[in-house]
Amino acid sequence: MRRASEAEKGRLGQTFAELCHIPSPFGHERAHADRVAAELRRMGLEVGEDDAAGPAGAECGNLLARLNGRGERSILLCAHLDTVEVSGEIEPVIVDGGWENEHDTILGADNKAAVAVLLEVARRASIEGSPVGIELLFTVAEENGLRGAKAFDVSKLRSQWGYVFDHASPVGEVIVASPTYYRLSADFHGRAAHAGIRPEDGRSAIVAAAHAIAAMPHGRIDDRTTANVGSIHGGVASTNVVAERCRIMAEARSLDSERVETVIAEMVDAVQDGAARAECDVDLDCERLFDGYRQKVSSPPVAAAEAALRACGYTPRRITTGGASDANALEAGGFTCVNLANGTEHNHEPGERVSVAALEGMFDVALALLDACAEQA
Repeated sequence: MRRASEAEKGRLGQTFAELCHIPSPFGHERAHADRVAAELRRMGLEVGEDDAAGPAGAECGNLLARLNGRGERSILLCAHLDTVEVSGEIEPVIVDGGWENEHDTILGADNKAAVAVLLEVARRASIEGSPVGIELLFTVAEENGLRGAKAFDVSKLRSQWGYVFDHASPVGEVIVASPTYYRLSADFHGRAAHAGIRPEDGRSAIVAAAHAIAAMPHGRIDDRTTANVGSIHGGVASTNVVAERCRIMAEARSLDSERVETVIAEMVDAVQDGAARAECDVDLDCERLFDGYRQKVSSPPVAAAEAALRACGYTPRRITTGGASDANALEAGGFTCVNLANGTEHNHEPGERVSVAALEGMFDVALALLDACAEQA
């Protein structure tokens, strides 16, 4: 497959900007999904939608489309339709050679940069053909615990392996290991009382939460393990009421599945001890949202990815990550999937951006990947 022409690069940028204009926080993916499906149908592709909306808590299901190739082999290319929450307008602009949002909220490059690339790969393949068959999977609710990919039936796939483009680091990095992840939520229930007249009659849920948080492991526990308290909400608007309710959300993740079990157990103990110390009750929910995986670096999908990167002038670099992607869910379902860095920066932040060079580089790598996969034994 030849590299992208100037016309194709221009269309890629236009497609990316148009997709970013469509707000699609998890749970509200329908408008974005409809736009992607319409684009694929204009290319002559059939687009199916599964029934993942319910279990994923999404507005729609995952989308799956196929293109035939010149050979018998088929590969999967995957991107997610949703973003994290959007707190304002999105107006994509190019600043210093990179796409940014003119306003103070996310851009949506995670993962619309990959969605745009996959659409343009499909456009090329629908016109000029491809050395391998291509399955295109666009998932929902990735930012909410990979719920769309977890609900997807991998038995529907014809491909031998697949790729997602969902790691915010320089193009050229190949993610060969990803962590096991737990999410913890704790609802503390105390007793309300007037804070100035009868504080001794109250039982503060906020104090219980504070005891729990103070006793929890935080930050980088070791070189493979992290823990974090992401939110705390409680009390009422007035300061003269002992807080009756408080909720915290926390997580633990590790490349070592046994180590993360130990850390999450410590966090659960901290929650229960904090509630007891403040004489409060607590409802605790702890969920293992996804399992970690580790790729064999000699495997055909990794070898093909590295060959494609070299063909485009990048030096492949194998890395491990503390993040997760739909590759975790697909791997857990028994389907081999490699995550490739997409060159995006500052994901989930108002300063999110992707350079024009990285966006176009990802397009070239995806095209080269088709040849590289066709050549694998």
